[in-house]
Order: sequence, then structure tokens, then C-alpha cells
Amino acid sequence: MTENSFRIHHLVEESARAYPDAIALIDGSGHQVTYTEYQTAIAEAANLLQNRGVQPGDRIAIVAENCITTAVFIFAASIVGAYALPINARMTATEVARVMAHATPRVTVFTTEASKEAAAHAETARAEPQETSFGSFAIAVTGASAPEVVEGGPNETAVLLYTTGTTGDPKGVMLTHANLRFAGRASAELRGMRQDDRIYGVLPLTHVFGLASMLMAACGIGATIQLEPRFRPDALYAALMDKATVLPAVPQMHALLMQYAKDRGLTRLENSKLRYVSSGAAPLDPAWKRKAEAFYGLPLQNGYGLTESTAGVCSTRNPIGSPDISAGFALPETEIRLDTSVGAEGDPDAGEILVRGPQVMKGYFRNPAETARAIDADGWLRTGDLGTMDEAGNLHVVGRCKELIIRGGFNVYPPEVEAALNDHPDVIQSAVIGNSVNGDEEILAFVQCADPAALDQEALAAFAANRLTGYKRPSRIILTTQLPAAPTGKILKHKLVSVFADQLARPAAEG
Repeated sequence: MTENSFRIHHLVEESARAYPDAIALIDGSGHQVTYTEYQTAIAEAANLLQNRGVQPGDRIAIVAENCITTAVFIFAASIVGAYALPINARMTATEVARVMAHATPRVTVFTTEASKEAAAHAETARAEPQETSFGSFAIAVTGASAPEVVEGGPNETAVLLYTTGTTGDPKGVMLTHANLRFAGRASAELRGMRQDDRIYGVLPLTHVFGLASMLMAACGIGATIQLEPRFRPDALYAALMDKATVLPAVPQMHALLMQYAKDRGLTRLENSKLRYVSSGAAPLDPAWKRKAEAFYGLPLQNGYGLTESTAGVCSTRNPIGSPDISAGFALPETEIRLDTSVGAEGDPDAGEILVRGPQVMKGYFRNPAETARAIDADGWLRTGDLGTMDEAGNLHVVGRCKELIIRGGFNVYPPEVEAALNDHPDVIQSAVIGNSVNGDEEILAFVQCADPAALDQEALAAFAANRLTGYKRPSRIILTTQLPAAPTGKILKHKLVSVFADQLARPAAEG
């Protein structure tokens, strides 16, 4: 990297010089672009933004689902010196409006061709339809606030990602060019990614996992991303039977793919070119890991990260069959320590996970108070997650600080209860939360399965009871075909009580 090639769009330029005819992106419709065409499209989009008055330090909102247009505008903002602001199109109008009010983007792009939700948002914004060499979309000038001061150098803000919150103002995570380049490089090296790889790209580019570990990783080495706007197990299965070689995913995707195969009498993936598979955004349990590895015939790698750490903090490098269910050890140049003063009473080994390294965010946009609470004077990021370290230096994530359930004076970590439920062959996945009642906390378990009518609730409770000591056993089990989830597949635990309010209101025998 030269002194003047620190921005993220330079990654595409470097790959275009090295691999001009290599396929960079394939979208859900089958449209594909080479790296040369990718570079040309980014320049075209940057010119379009500048013609609408975009200046360095402005924000460019991209209300989107995965498609070529989304990727192009993320890098076009980099050329202009603006902040790309990816927003998932499946957010409600109210949620989008809250982000827009805080970030005040000058221009908003809507990926109408790839998303009916984006098209609806575009109609509300009275956005102007556009036809370009790389796709159809709509664009609107949505604000005229003063641009932020651009400092220059790798620590310029490249992307704003807003974290999901249940109350208060949304928090915009400022990720720099240096953050994103490091995260992409670390991810590619960790996976042993090659230029001839094809990454199955269903993780949303509007979220850090897809943005950093997929988009930045691939363009940095000239690999191909097969973009998909929505997860469908049949589409994933077809891709794995075709040319996909790298599958970064979340547990829900793996679970639904295995259920899809099981429904068709298939017990394992055969005749696939897949060579690397990973699972993120949730802890693993041993039985589920063994099941997934038997299905793929490959080691299932785990990892840990968050938006504020540009996705990556640590990851495993295990052989198939390894009993290790940790999140692995720290990425290069990354430090991890535990603050046991914030840990759980009676569990001296657990503490809040603190991270320091080149992937730690610049801060929260226009929110210095929250930034100061999240990052201390020495550069340590407080993650809000509880963890332990084993003798080998591997990090084990045991839950969120605020998700710890204290029942009868005993500590209960939801992932442990979820693991016991997930062991059942008819359970796809589960989510466990605490609920305050009579000065104590009860354990509520929400279980996703293919057919709730065919799964006996009492039998499932007995199954879990054989794996859990008394105080860890669920007070209530709610069966469902679907759990509320973010576009990444991460279960939205803060919505469980409201989504299943009717079932929870019934007596336990009816729940």
C-alpha cells in the first residue's frame, strides 16, 4: 500500500490491475462483472454522487439488500471521501427514519432492482430511477447538512454502521479505511482464501460480518463473491453443488440447510467444491458442531467479533473432529483481556471481554459520551460480552453481561441452556432469556422446529433436564417454526417476549 492508496476503493483498483478479467461479483439474477468492470462502475457511481453535490465528509445512505449496486456505492463513497452508510432495506420506515435523522445523509441510494422493500422506501422518498452500466436503482438528494471534517489518512471514516438498539438514539459505528482493510486482510488470511475462490455471499453487506469478512476480504485478493439478497436453503444448496468454495454463515443458516437436506433424505453434503465453512454470531455446542462437521465433511470454524471491532476479534483454526468449541485465539495484532470486576458473582473466571487492536472502531458518530464509555484512554474496547480464557489462550464467550440470568442466586448462561435444547434432533435452534418474576428470574426458552405439533413439549423438557442441573432448566418452553431474527440471522432476543406474548400469557400447559 502506497502513501496515497489507503482507502478501501484502492483494493478494487489493485485487484483490477492484477486480475482484470477475473469475475468480481455475481448477483442474484446471474449478472456478473469483472474486476475491470467493477472499477469502472465504481468510478461511474462516484461521478453520479459528485454531480449531486456530494463532498468529502458527507454521508451516502445505501438502503439496500445484497447486489452489485450495493457493493459499488460502498466503494464509490470512498472515492469521493464520503462515509458510506449501508442500511438494510428490510428495516421499517420508522427505523430507517431514525438512522437518517441522526446521520443526515446528503444522498440516498435505493437498490430497487434487488429489493421490493428498497423500492417501497424509494417511493416514499420520491427517489429518481436510474439506469447504469452496472444496474438499476433509485437515488434521492435527502439532506444538506454540513460535511464532517476529513482528517486525511487511513483513519478517515469509510463506513457508518448503525447498531440495533431497543431504546434511545441509534449509535453509528465509525469504521475507518484502516479498520476495514485490516479486517478484510485478516479474514482472507485466516481462511486461506485464494484468488480463484468463490464466496457464497448471503451475509448482508449492510452488516459488519458481510461487509468486512466477505466484501473486503474478497476484493483484496481478487476473489469472486456470489451475492444473494435473501437466504434460502435451496439456493445455498444449489450453490454448494456448483462452484462455491467458501461459506461464511451464522448458525441459523447452517441449521436450515441441514434441515433442508434432511427433508430430502440427505445426511451429508457430497460432490461439493466447498473447502472452508465457518459459523459466527453465536456460540457453538459440541453436539451441534459434530453434526455440522459430519454434514459438510469439513471442520466448522468458529469466531467472535462485533460491529465495533469490524467483525473480527478471534477465530479457530481447528482440524475436523476437534472438540474445541471456543471462539479461538486472537487475530494478529489483537489483544484480549477480561475485566473480572464486571464478571458474574461466584464465577471468578468470567469477565467482560476487552479488545485492543487495529480493528477497533474510531468511535460512535456524533456521540463522544458513548465513545468514551466504550473505549478507554488506553484504547481498550468494552464489548459488553462475558468470556473466559482457557489454558491454551482460547476465548470462550459465555453470554452478554446483561443477558446473564441469576436464578435462585445461581448464575445461568443462556448459551448453555440453548446448547442442551439444540442437542435434540428435532430442534433447529433455540433462544433463551431471563424474565423477572417475584424477586427472582425464570428461564424462558423459545425453540424453533420444523413442526411444533410433532414435538412433544414435555418430552423436550425432559430431554433438556437430563443435560442441565435443576436451576438451569427452562421454566417455560415455547415452540415455533420461526424466531425473530436480524437480516444476518442473529436472533433478536429483545423481541422474543413481544412476539410470543400470546403464548406466554397462556398457562404453562398451553404455552
